[in-house]
Amino acid sequence: MAVSLLAHEISDLCLGKPALRSLPVSATVADALAALKTSDDPFLSVWDCSPHHHHHQSPGSAAATGEFHCRCVGKVCMVDVMCYLCRDDNLLSPSTAFTTPVSDLLPKIPGLVTHLEPSSSLLEAIDLILQGAQNLVVPIKRRQSTSSRRKQQQQHPKSLTTIHNGSEFCWLTQEDVVRFLLSSIGLFSPIPALSIESLGIIASDDGVLSTDYHSPAISALGLISRSLTDQTSVAVVDADGVLIGEISPLTLASCDETAAAAIATLSAGDLMAYVDGGGPPEDLVRVVNRRLKERNLEAMVEDFSPLSSQSSLSSSSSSDEESSLASPKTTLARLSSSGGRYSRSASYSARMVRRAEAIVCHPKSSLVAVMIQAIAHRVNYAWVVDDDSCLVGIVTFSAILKVFRENTTPL
Repeated sequence: MAVSLLAHEISDLCLGKPALRSLPVSATVADALAALKTSDDPFLSVWDCSPHHHHHQSPGSAAATGEFHCRCVGKVCMVDVMCYLCRDDNLLSPSTAFTTPVSDLLPKIPGLVTHLEPSSSLLEAIDLILQGAQNLVVPIKRRQSTSSRRKQQQQHPKSLTTIHNGSEFCWLTQEDVVRFLLSSIGLFSPIPALSIESLGIIASDDGVLSTDYHSPAISALGLISRSLTDQTSVAVVDADGVLIGEISPLTLASCDETAAAAIATLSAGDLMAYVDGGGPPEDLVRVVNRRLKERNLEAMVEDFSPLSSQSSLSSSSSSDEESSLASPKTTLARLSSSGGRYSRSASYSARMVRRAEAIVCHPKSSLVAVMIQAIAHRVNYAWVVDDDSCLVGIVTFSAILKVFRENTTPL
C-alpha cells in the first residue's frame, strides 16, 4: 500500500496552494527588495522568459513572434539581499549593490529548481529532492488566453506576475511531501516508530552548520547562505558545545535589509538578540552604529534609514556597549525558562511578525515524533541534542524522505 501511496500524482499535493509571484531575471536587487517588502510571501520566484538566441533567427522564431518560453530559475528572499549586501565590496557601497541584477543573488548550483508536470508521481518528486532539488515548480492552473497579459508583462517587465507559459505555478516543498506521508504514516509501519539514531539519519560534523556564540556573525555569512539553500539553519553553540540557539534564515527573512548591518558588526550571539526581539534593542543599535563608523562603513548608516534614525545614540561609551551585550549564560537562562528550548520572539519587520523556536529532539526520538514536531513548527529540520543540551547533530526532511524511499519497493 505504501507503493500505491507514492504513486499518487503530485497534483494531489498542490490543491489550494497559492500561485507563485515572480520577478523577471532582468530585475535588479532594488526591484527584488521593493517587491519583497510589499509581498506577503517571504520568497519570490525568479523567471527567465528570454527567447533562445540563434545566429540566424527565422521569421517564426520566438523573438519574431513575441512568444517566450519561461522557466523558473530560482527564488529570492530578504536573506539573499542581506548576504549580498554583506560582501566586502557591497559593504562600502550598498547603493551600488542595489543596481546589480537579481540573478547575482541566486546560488550557482545546478538542479536546485526543477519543473515537474502535475501528472508526475510522488515517487518522482522524492527522487528529485534526494538528488538535490530544493524547489519543485508545478503548474496549477491553465489559461486559455494570455496574449493581453503577455503584452502587459512586456510593457512592465519589473512588475510581479503569476502567469507564465499560460499557466500559474506553485512550489512543491519538502514539507508538503512529508506532511502528505504523515497523513498515511501507518502504511509504513514499523519504520515510523524506530528512533532516528537506529535509522542512522542524524547528520553530524560536515552535515551540521554551526558557529560559536562569540564569533563574528559575518564569519558565518557563508553558513547562513548555505542554510538558506539547504532549508536548514545555523546552530549557535558555546565553548562546551551546548546549543544556545540558532540563526534561522526564516527569522532573518522576516526582517528588513538593515539587518545586514547587524550581520556585518555583531557577534553570532548578539545577532540572535538583534533579530529575536519585537524590534532591534536600542543598545545593540548603538553598537551597530558605533562599529559601522569605526570601520568606515558610514554608507550603510546613510542608506539604511532605521539605523540612521538612531545615529544620535551611537556616541555611547565602550563600557556601556560591552555591558549591554548578552552572554551565553544569559541566553541559556532564557532557554531554561522556556522549557529547554530557545524561545524566539518575532522579528522587527512591520510587514511580518514571526515567532519561532530552535526545535530540538534526542537521538532516541522516534521518526514520526520528529516529523510531527518539525511540521508543527514549519521547519524542515530538528536539532539533535544530548541530555546536557550539547549539539549532537541535525535531522532534515531530506534524510527522512530517504528513509521512506529506501523502504519502498520500486514501482
